[in-house]
Amino acid sequence: MAKEQLQVLNALDVAKTQWYHFTAIVIAGMGFFTDAYDLFCISLVTKLLGRLYYYEEGSPNPGSLPSNISAAVNGVAFCGTLSGQLFFGWLGDKMGRKRVYGMTLMLMVLCSIACGLSFGQNANAVMATLCFFRFWLGFGIGGDYPLSATIMSEYANKKTRGAFIAAVFAMQGFGILAGGMVAIIVSAAFKSKYPVAAYKFDPSGSTPAEADYVWRIIVMFGAIPALLTYYWRMKMPETARYTALVAKNAKQAAADMSKVLQVELEAEQEKVENRERGNDFGLFSMQFVRRHGLHLIGTTTTWFLLDIAFYSQNLFQKDIFTAIGWIPKAKEMSALEEVFRIARAQTLIALCSTVPGYWFTVAFIDKIGRFTIQLMGFFFMTVFMFALAIPYHHWTLEANRIGFVVIYSLTFFFANFGPNATTFVVPAEIFPARLRSTCHGISAAAGKAGAIVGAFGFQYAEKGIGVKSTLIILGVVNFLGIVFTFLVPESKGRSLEEMTGEGEEENGGATESRQKAAHDLRTVPV
Repeated sequence: MAKEQLQVLNALDVAKTQWYHFTAIVIAGMGFFTDAYDLFCISLVTKLLGRLYYYEEGSPNPGSLPSNISAAVNGVAFCGTLSGQLFFGWLGDKMGRKRVYGMTLMLMVLCSIACGLSFGQNANAVMATLCFFRFWLGFGIGGDYPLSATIMSEYANKKTRGAFIAAVFAMQGFGILAGGMVAIIVSAAFKSKYPVAAYKFDPSGSTPAEADYVWRIIVMFGAIPALLTYYWRMKMPETARYTALVAKNAKQAAADMSKVLQVELEAEQEKVENRERGNDFGLFSMQFVRRHGLHLIGTTTTWFLLDIAFYSQNLFQKDIFTAIGWIPKAKEMSALEEVFRIARAQTLIALCSTVPGYWFTVAFIDKIGRFTIQLMGFFFMTVFMFALAIPYHHWTLEANRIGFVVIYSLTFFFANFGPNATTFVVPAEIFPARLRSTCHGISAAAGKAGAIVGAFGFQYAEKGIGVKSTLIILGVVNFLGIVFTFLVPESKGRSLEEMTGEGEEENGGATESRQKAAHDLRTVPV
């Protein structure tokens, strides 16, 4: 006997692309815009923080953050993000997606503002206050990962679900771009108002007192887009899949989706109550391990490996640009000039490679599939990383610097038209509704563990073994990503319930179809 899916879930699966899909993308996507802005804008101002708070009179070079403080400022938000992904991922499955969604946004808004208001009696006190609020900012950002992905996957139709989830994630690209543009505008405005000489000509005067406002304005700006979407987040109804399959309230699910889809839907409460008891296994059960254990290993390891490479590249672009001479030495610039040039370089990389890469994924993910895009992305990241690392001395020569930037940009392009997007999409599709947010949170937390390795480890590796050896290590990390991608199943064109065996009415064919779904999910396309 064939399975019978709940009418409300089937209606979502076969719905044509409508206005509510785009509304959901913008509402969820603005959270990711803010996430990316807040996480990456700090790399634009760390050099300025060093000049402002760690200037030593008579030193031939401008002040710079001590390595332990620099690592803390860059990495503490990732520690918060990891914690938030696990906590809010679990909470999203317990309390519902919508109820938790508003909490994460308000936390992000309040902590963005608080970061810009970090004060203290001395430099270390200011940094400690900044790190404290950046941890809690990261905690809120962490909650946005599993909740945004899960909400979008549960609202989307099966034909274009990948593109919709990827579009939410692609807002990260605009967030990184906005961070660079805000830093350019603010630093240029202050540079025009308070013109000063370079450090080598006037060490103490090269950093005007007003520069202290610059980094504060840049980090606080992240609160604005998040605040603008709070009202709309609160107006979104709970997803039908959570209401029907987890809360087991088919009547409410049908009523909510009738308004969204603007069609009349039957409640079918009896189907929810008759749903197979064998499908109610928990995260730590043997049944979960048998059905989804390898999938969870696949999603966690690939995200972990990807983020080691991705975040170490992103956070330390400025150091690489300086090493190859794309940005002048610090003593040859004033403090505001340095912020301007770092922001300009990062904006150029974002505009030419990061943003296009995200939208290539949106365009092709439902055509060529998640598996193919992820494998291709890791492959090209490996190739380009070795192409940078092996002849590294060649790239440092002035005549070859543009070539270095082109290849460096291509690694970003294939990270985003590749595993950076697919590692976010797949965990929101292949796990059961009652564990979907939790499993996505676990996968994302593994990614942030990789980001912490990248943020902290790269800093010490670069100083200890040099840029060339560090880039070779990142190439090996990308190659391991290719290997672990073979544990990740393809979910293109299939409904969420078809993959997990949920939403089936108790009948003879239900067990058979569920076994088939589990078998299909274990089959890796080649």
